[in-house]
Amino acid sequence: MNRVSRRWFLTATAATTVSVAVAGCGTSGSSTSSPTGNVDFWMLQDPTNPVSQAAVDSFDKGGKGKVSMSVIATDGYKDKLRTAMGSAKMPGMFFNWGGGSLDDYVKAGKLVELDDFLGTHFLSSALEAGKIDDKLVGIPCRGTQPVFLFYNKKVFKAAGVEPPKTYADLQHLVKVFKGKGITPFAVAGNASSSWTELMWVEYLVDRLAGPGLFWKIQDGDWSQWSDPAILKTAQMIKDLVDAGAFGKNFGSVNYGAGGTSTLLSKGKAAMVLMGSWEYAVQQGADPDFAKNGLGYVPFPAVEGGKGDPKNIVGNPTNYISVTTTAPKDTAAEFLKTTYSDTYVQGLIEKGEVPVTTNAEKLLAKAPDPAYAKFQFDLVKNAPTFTQSWDQALGLTLGTPLLTEIQKLFNGQSSPKQFVSAVLAIKK
Repeated sequence: MNRVSRRWFLTATAATTVSVAVAGCGTSGSSTSSPTGNVDFWMLQDPTNPVSQAAVDSFDKGGKGKVSMSVIATDGYKDKLRTAMGSAKMPGMFFNWGGGSLDDYVKAGKLVELDDFLGTHFLSSALEAGKIDDKLVGIPCRGTQPVFLFYNKKVFKAAGVEPPKTYADLQHLVKVFKGKGITPFAVAGNASSSWTELMWVEYLVDRLAGPGLFWKIQDGDWSQWSDPAILKTAQMIKDLVDAGAFGKNFGSVNYGAGGTSTLLSKGKAAMVLMGSWEYAVQQGADPDFAKNGLGYVPFPAVEGGKGDPKNIVGNPTNYISVTTTAPKDTAAEFLKTTYSDTYVQGLIEKGEVPVTTNAEKLLAKAPDPAYAKFQFDLVKNAPTFTQSWDQALGLTLGTPLLTEIQKLFNGQSSPKQFVSAVLAIKK
C-alpha cells in the first residue's frame, strides 16, 4: 500500500443559521448563485465514500436543496479539479487536502468563507489546514492522520528497553539496537519515498524551534530556511545517518509491506516514524502483529528545544470546500451533516478517527478502540498540528524540497549544502 492511497484518504443538526461569504482576492463580491438549489459535490474515490453518500441521501430528503455526489478516481483528481476550477463548470463543493492546495483558489476568489460556527464542532488543531489567510475555507470530512513512532514490542522486550520519551533516549536506543544487529529505525529512502524522510525533518524543526518557523515559510518568507534550527536539524539528521540509525541500505527500501512495514513486523527494525495509516498496513499484511506486537508512542521531546512536545505533524484531515457557484444556503446546511453522530459513527466503523468534538464518545465502536483513542487524544491535546510540509507548500515548492531532503539523507549534501540548496529553490 503506497503513500498516496493512505494519505488521500462530523449531535443532531444544529438549528443555528450557518452563513457563507466570499473569501479570497478575486473580483467577485458575492456569490451569484441562488440561496438554495442543486449542488454538485466532487469526492475522491475512497473506502469512506459510502458514508458520504449516506449523508447526501439523507440530506436530499430534507427539502433544503439537493446534493449530487460525483466520485472521482484518485489518478488525475487534482488535474481534473484544477481544470474545472478554471472554467465555468466548477463543482459547488469539493474534497481537498487543505493548506497549499487551496491557496490559488482563494486568491482567485473561487471559494467562499465558511461561518466560524461550523468550526466549533471540530478539534481546533485540525482546523488550521482548512484556513487560508485566517479565513475558514475547508471543513473536515474524514479522519485524522498524525505521524508518530511505531515500535516492535517483542524486540523492545528482548532488549530490556522502553520507547523513547526524549531525544537522548532515542539516541541511546540507536546504540542498543545497532549493537544487537537490528536496524533502529526503518525508513524508506528510495526515489519515490523521500516523504518518509521529510517526517524526521518536520518533527526535529518543530521540537527545536516550535511551529512558528515553518508557518513563516509557508506564508511566503522563504528566507526562514536560514534559521539556525534548520541547520541544526540537518546536522542531527546527518548524525543519525552516520550512527546507523536507519541502517546501511535504506536508500533502496520501499515504504509498506515488503519494505519498512515488513522490516518492523519481522523484528529486523525496532521502530518506524510513520503516519497513523501504518496500523492498517500492518493489519493487512500481518494481522497478528498488528494486534499483539505493534506499539506506538508520540515523537519524543528534544531537550532545550522551544517546541512543545505535544505538538504533532502529519495530515490533520481532509476537507470540503465550497465554491462561489454553489447555492449558499444548501451548501451551508449540508456541511452540518459532517459533524452529525451518524456521519461520525460511519467514519469510525470504517477505521477512521474523526476530528469532531463528539467523536470521543463514539470511539468505543472503533475496530481498535485503544488505538483510535490514542490518535484522538494526540490531536485533542496538541497545541498545534502542522500539516505535512509537502502538502502545505504545494507541488512547486514541495517536490524540490523532498529532493533536497533525500540528498541530505543519502550523504550527497552536507547540512550547510542542504540549507543553501533549499534556499535556492525559491529565488
